Amino acid sequence: MAMNVNVRRAVGIPVFLALLAAGRPAARAVTLDACIDEALRANPDVRAAAERVLAARAAVREARSAYYPVLGGSASYARTDNPPQAFFMRLNQRQASLQSDFNNPPDTDTLALSLGAKYRLYDFGRRGLGVAMARGGAELARLALEALRNDLVHQVTRGYYSALQARAFVAAQEESVATLEESLRITRARVEAGSAVKSDALSLEVQLAQAREGLVGARNGVRLAVAALNTAIGTNLAEAAGLAACEEPRDARPPEREDECVLQDRPELRAARQAAAVARADADRARRSALPVLNAFGSLDWNAEQASDWERSYSFGVAAETDFFDGFRRSAAASGARARLRAAEAEVEKTAGALRLDLSSACLRAGEAWERLEVVRLAIRSAEEALRLTRQRYELGAADLAELLNAQAGLTGTRTRHAAALYDYLIARSDLERARGRLAARAADTQ
Repeated sequence: MAMNVNVRRAVGIPVFLALLAAGRPAARAVTLDACIDEALRANPDVRAAAERVLAARAAVREARSAYYPVLGGSASYARTDNPPQAFFMRLNQRQASLQSDFNNPPDTDTLALSLGAKYRLYDFGRRGLGVAMARGGAELARLALEALRNDLVHQVTRGYYSALQARAFVAAQEESVATLEESLRITRARVEAGSAVKSDALSLEVQLAQAREGLVGARNGVRLAVAALNTAIGTNLAEAAGLAACEEPRDARPPEREDECVLQDRPELRAARQAAAVARADADRARRSALPVLNAFGSLDWNAEQASDWERSYSFGVAAETDFFDGFRRSAAASGARARLRAAEAEVEKTAGALRLDLSSACLRAGEAWERLEVVRLAIRSAEEALRLTRQRYELGAADLAELLNAQAGLTGTRTRHAAALYDYLIARSDLERARGRLAARAADTQ
């Protein structure tokens, strides 16, 4: 009779859960790749970095404009009885006369139109250095975006696996609650039959309350993990129930050491070197600022008393310009540029050292996580078998409640450690790829 009740309960619960799921809208299935693609499109940091790349490219076009002439124009109207101004106005209009009274000229009107052009002929390479610096700035912005994408792919991957890990913790707690409820039911039946004491049931009730408390915390952990994942993505794409479960990896142990040649592809190191190149061009340009520049200029002018009978004139020439003394401004600027160059070169060394440490740490963490996962894989099978045998012995009266609770707690703890070890390894593996700089290449392939 008890077996029939258990069969009906075993059949009824899945049917009830299936009917409940059928009446509930299905969550969107979201894969890790979909989360990464959406993050690379919608994350606000990525969008801001992409705009900075566009701004830096515009700065390159601005620097190139120094190679083009500057054209301008002006139009003016003036009226005066000032003697010299009136004389030159009449002179530009080709109407000046030596017979007029220079000291008491009549009111004089003038309309003036002018077109002017300026062009720098030579500046000892300063324009070229300015363009090189602008190009370096554009490359820096691009490398910053690449580094951001490399980190973002790992952040999304970590957030995704953290959400799956939290969901696995919930499953372990739910299984623990279900097992304790079944154990409590059996114990109460044994108490009624006189084969167990009431304190056994009370102990199970306390254990069940603790498991339910842990379940509440685990479910809240899922919500927090999903919220963190959506923050990294930039949109509310992910839902806890829609995250696609991953298969347990069967990778070989990650290497304990990594070839440091892979660091040459890290965008952070390339950016540091590019910053040093920009600083070097800035120092060179500051050194050349004391040299003269050679400019060409010209203009076409039209002058008239009224908007007719325009008189045209022109002028053009070449001018060499330099400042002999500027209050030591140029020497101070050159000294500052050399100091910035030395700082940038030191930053290259610092970045290389930090990236070597990052790569070594990622290798060690990945190896440790792999070893933990291998250990827990063996332990979980032993814990499941121990609980099965202990439950059989308890139902037959050959084991006491303490043994059953210990076996149940051991299995729950082992499954929780397995979920933690599994997703910690997947996160560590992603972190190792980030430290190698390979996630940036993947991000570029998705664009």
